[in-house]
Formats: sequence, C-alpha cells, structure tokens
Amino acid sequence: MTQDQTVTQGNDTSESTAADVDATTTAYSRRRRTRMADVAKAAGVSITTVSLVLSGKAGSSIPDVTKERVFEASRELGYRANAVARNLRRQSSETIGFISDTIASTPFAGMMVHGADQVAAAAGMTIMMINTERDPEVEARAIDSLLARQVDALIYATMWHQLVVPPPALKEIPSVLLDARSDDPADSWVVPDEEGGGFAATSHLIDNGHTRIGYIHEENSYPAHPERFAGYRRALAEHGLDFDPALVAVDQNDPFGGTAAATRLLTLKDPPTAIQCYTDRMAMGAYRAIRRAGLSVPHDISVIGFDNQDQIAPWLDPPLTTMQLPHEQMGRWAVEHLLRVLSGEAEGPQQMRMECPLLVRRSVAPPRDGAGVSPRPTRGTT
Repeated sequence: MTQDQTVTQGNDTSESTAADVDATTTAYSRRRRTRMADVAKAAGVSITTVSLVLSGKAGSSIPDVTKERVFEASRELGYRANAVARNLRRQSSETIGFISDTIASTPFAGMMVHGADQVAAAAGMTIMMINTERDPEVEARAIDSLLARQVDALIYATMWHQLVVPPPALKEIPSVLLDARSDDPADSWVVPDEEGGGFAATSHLIDNGHTRIGYIHEENSYPAHPERFAGYRRALAEHGLDFDPALVAVDQNDPFGGTAAATRLLTLKDPPTAIQCYTDRMAMGAYRAIRRAGLSVPHDISVIGFDNQDQIAPWLDPPLTTMQLPHEQMGRWAVEHLLRVLSGEAEGPQQMRMECPLLVRRSVAPPRDGAGVSPRPTRGTT
C-alpha cells in the first residue's frame, strides 16, 4: 500500500496502516543490531583490530589486506558504530573546527581544505568549516559557536600567508594557524617557505645559464613580498652574482602591473635575459610585454612565476615554469599536528615552513647569444 493510497482512502485504512507500522516496529525490535564482534568474526580478526581500522587509527602494523577485510565485512554486515556513545565515553566530538577568511569560497587556496579533510576523514574525524569573509564579529561568533559544539581542535586559516594576532579563544583548545603565523612562540603554525621558494626560482634561472635576472614585484605588507625577494638576493649572492637594483621593477600585483614592470626592464640599455615574477599574475603581464617588444618566451627571455595558479600557469603559451604553493600539504600537516596533540604525541608547539616545489614547464631556457640586447622584429603579437 503506497502512502498516496493511504491518504486517499480515508479512515478505513488508518487502522490497517497503524497495524502495519506496529508489525514493522516489532520486527525491527527483534532484529539484533550488528556488533563490532560480528565484524571481527566475519573478517577473522580481533575486536581490537576492528576498532583500530574503523576509527582510522590502524598503523603500519596492520597489513592493508587485513584492513580491507575489515572494511568489506563492515559493509556487508551494515555495521555502524555508535558514534554518540563512543564520543561520550571519550569526551570527544571527533570534530575539528575550521575558521577561514575566504578560503572556502576561493578555488585558489581550496586545496588546503582538501588536504585537511583527507587527513581528518582517514582518522574518523569531521571538519566543521565556517567562512568569515574577514569580518571580526562573524569570526568571534564562529569561534564561540564551534567551542560551544565542543570541537576537539581548531584550525585558523587565511587565504594567503599572513602575520596575524590569533583570537585569544584559540588558547582554550588545541589549535594551529594554517597559511598564517604569529610572533607568539606558543602558537603552532604552518606557512609556505617563501624565501626558499624565491631562492629556488632564481637558482633555476642561474642553473640554465642566466646571470642577468630581472625581478618584478609588488611592495605590500604580506610576508611573501620581502621573503621571496630575499630568496632572490640570496641566490644571486651564493652564486657569486652582484645584485643590480636597476633589474628590479615594482608595480601592482596583476597582469597590468606585470606588463608595466617588465616593459621597464626590457627598455634598459642592458636588459635581462630572464625575468623572475613575484606571482603568476605578474608573469602573465610579463608575457604580454615580451611579445609587444617583438621577443618570445623562452627563446629571447625566460620567465618564471610563483604560486602555480591553475587557471594561469598551465594555460600561458608556453606554459609557465613556476613555484608551487604547497596548499594541500599544509592542510594535511595542520590536521596531522592536531591529531598528534590530541593523542599526546606532540611535544609543545610546532612551526613549519613548508617547501615550495619547482614546477618545470616550458618558459625557461638557456639565454641565446645576444639575448636581451637586440629584439627581433615584431611579429604582430600583442
């Protein structure tokens, strides 16, 4: 009998429907709930092994084939752990709060969320995210709300690397700053190694034979600006090359600024053979300036970026060699650190500067003879 039929047939069917419900309820009451012991018996392992595997806490001591047997038995038997009772016993919500400014609505840094969620899910925990859009009142309410829900730990994340003063409430439970850091040595945080990335980018150009390397950037208050530039200067020094202020051009951090800054470098009497860019957005503008000068990348001028923005770097022509911001890896590290704190394995606060990998594409090549001195005739590019 369908629900629609019950509704149209009026009171005569209400008694039979109630009887059906009572019968069903009785049947359910007689059905025994699948227990962890049933899963253990079906998988041929101990109850302890089942508990470790299903809670995501099984280490390398339990073979993968054993874990798969446990998962398969759990699925076949329809086993569902009693999460409420388990959490009350452990006084744990198995939830990590995630406070972000604009990460949740920004594809560029969304891999941080992805990395954090992967590690949390593997450990049987859930990420509860709140986006604040940089509103201090929203942020305060969000943190209070998460603490009221008794989350086990908090991640305080920013869309790009920033120096912050964390909200005092973060001191109440285990917490970590993600893509942000503070001056308080008691805070744990993870950020990109911006200086190391700048050093690696310059070194890559030098390894390809470039000795006259331009640098275009924006001056701002974020740590990425001075740290990437410091890496550029350190690489020059360690490779025995003099720093030339004439090869540094400052403009806004977008394609228009990149075009303007690169154009100034290309009009020098002795222009660079390679241009290192503060971001991929500025590198996009540098490509335009190079084409307008009748030159090509990398035949005449090599270009290297920073960030690996997936909507820019792979789609430039030629694809841009750049430094990868380790967003996913930072998200993973943040949750891994919190899990170590919650398990008692972590020894005090930890600070991590995570390596920015070099992604080699096709925008860097050795300088040609006379490159950067006499541009070839314009080929009608814009």
